[in-house]
Amino acid sequence: MSWWQQDKDDLVLTCHLQPKASKDEFAGLHGDALKVRITAPPVEGKANQHLVAFLASAFGVPKRSVSIVSGELNRHKRVRIAAPATIPAALEMMMRS
Repeated sequence: MSWWQQDKDDLVLTCHLQPKASKDEFAGLHGDALKVRITAPPVEGKANQHLVAFLASAFGVPKRSVSIVSGELNRHKRVRIAAPATIPAALEMMMRS
């Protein structure tokens, strides 16, 4: 299974989240998931809110276009990005390989 799937105009990512990181970034692959580091702590939904904001910014869409499909209470999540305006360069290279 791939860490990303195209679903019509949407992009669905399988992510492994690392909260309380030193900076927000895509950190390569973690098994069959994209490792995403974020600075927010994993308390009271802050990590999920921060992940949505980070992905919205990275893909050039409003926050309402990013939704957590599954794994709200886990580090392993599936996230849907509705009609991404752009694909970050680091991810575009990984998608080709």
